[in-house]
Amino acid sequence: MQIVDYDKLEAAVDSQHDAFASATPYPHIVLDEFLDETAANALLDEFGVEDGWTYYNHYNERKMGLTAFDRMGPKTQEIIRELSSPRFLAFLSDLSGIDNLIADPALDGGGLHKILPGGHLNIHADFQSHTTQPEWSRQLNLLLYLNKDWESAWGGNLELWNENVSEMIQSVEPKFNRCVLFHTTATSMHGHPTPLTCPEGSSRKSLALYYFRDEGEAQSLSPTNYRARPEDSNLKHGLVVADRWALRTYSFLKRYTPL
Repeated sequence: MQIVDYDKLEAAVDSQHDAFASATPYPHIVLDEFLDETAANALLDEFGVEDGWTYYNHYNERKMGLTAFDRMGPKTQEIIRELSSPRFLAFLSDLSGIDNLIADPALDGGGLHKILPGGHLNIHADFQSHTTQPEWSRQLNLLLYLNKDWESAWGGNLELWNENVSEMIQSVEPKFNRCVLFHTTATSMHGHPTPLTCPEGSSRKSLALYYFRDEGEAQSLSPTNYRARPEDSNLKHGLVVADRWALRTYSFLKRYTPL
């Protein structure tokens, strides 16, 4: 099964590098028809796996995730392996200008994501270092959307916000086989904070892969930094902060508490 068309990706990488570097509010790019159509459909077909999902259900997010690689379908595993391969990592480096990228075999926080009606993900900057590989700094997010016949009225757009979360700069509809790549920093604020209104039986589906770099020394633990929007109530601002601190405690325990 062909998964990605490297001839197409590599032929356009110079212009994509410039587009990535100059994008606002931070370096990113949107690539449509990212996977070969057969591979994208295979990934969607295997998305219905029933076992192994984790429910992330707290104030700042309401979604489901599957990080257990061995629970995923064989085509899904094949696709993730390809998107972790040396050639694909070389493409990512050429695109982003970031060298020595490492794919995460643990899929920590990544893997398959599913958001049901009413689900949401508040604006946030992602954790900056791997929770169990302390010397790894997080560098890139790859988000691949798998939503056919998605209606804009349902919401679920990926929102990219400026550094101080005073203004939304970009809004990306989660269309089928659309990939969003962005540089992961302490100020790469993003999310989809408005609850989904898709009908029962539907969901917002995506594959999330995160890429790291080994810095050779332990990195500070910087968990996900959730933020409220300017229009949110004072109560919501307070609840976002309280939940953020609870998650910091969880991240600390995950890194430093022996299993």
